[in-house]
Amino acid sequence: MTHDLERFLQPDEIAKISRLELRARKVVDGFVSGLHRSPYFGQSTEFVQHREYVPGDDTRRIDWKVWSRTDRYYLKQFEEDTNVRVMLLVDGSESMQFGSGAITKFEYAQTVAAALAMLVLKQHDSVGAALFDTQVRSIIPSSSRNNHMTTILQGLSVATAVGKTDINAVLRKSAEMMSHRSIVILISDLFCDRDALFKGLQLLRQRKHEVLIVHTMDDQELDFDYSGTLRFEGLEDSGKLTCDPNALRSGYLSALEKFLETVRRRCAGSLVDYRLSRTSENLDAVLSHLLNSRIGMRKK
Repeated sequence: MTHDLERFLQPDEIAKISRLELRARKVVDGFVSGLHRSPYFGQSTEFVQHREYVPGDDTRRIDWKVWSRTDRYYLKQFEEDTNVRVMLLVDGSESMQFGSGAITKFEYAQTVAAALAMLVLKQHDSVGAALFDTQVRSIIPSSSRNNHMTTILQGLSVATAVGKTDINAVLRKSAEMMSHRSIVILISDLFCDRDALFKGLQLLRQRKHEVLIVHTMDDQELDFDYSGTLRFEGLEDSGKLTCDPNALRSGYLSALEKFLETVRRRCAGSLVDYRLSRTSENLDAVLSHLLNSRIGMRKK
């Protein structure tokens, strides 16, 4: 990646752009300009794009010219293979308001979702979105039409983060509204009931949807790098606490690691793709992971 591309995709630079559309477009333009002869967008009129080989694929579709250049296996994906539907589920609960850096978790989630929607539409695939807290606040059904990005942006910008997270109800509602097999991408801090979360995820998997999670957390939530006597005010009615953070740091980090390990393990057990993302992280790393994992990759 070039220095300019890294600058475009840094959260502190993205935070300087107030409108979601402009933020997302800056991310996508920088990301796409760095792909060149990438596995995501085809350069030939014979096919639309490549996707990385996964066990069980037809080896006759391997592009050996790409292998000779990259020493990695990619399959040619033709026009008829790319009819993919993507549903973006963005957590808009109150805990997503938190941000110790240039951008809050909610702003990060909005930007990732909008950028993904632009990339999916660039590939002439279908994308929809839903913004939720205790209930789904806005629903945009999947579409690939030319003006659909405007509708997506309006839905993602419907409100700031408020309320608690009733994740099972949200995932059940999402499953009910998707009549075709889709790639479901949940962007959330996962501050919710874990049993309810995985009950909803299992429902999506039972209905043959592929599920990816972008677990969005702030640096301070992950590092707990505080000092001095501080007063912590919990979001979503979780109370207040005045304390010395140094006295809590070891116990907090231990509890955090147990939480993350439980989420990772249960995602793996449910065949859900999981990625932990810091809000300080370069956004192109998140997009690359999601594209490498599923988007535009195989016919459903």
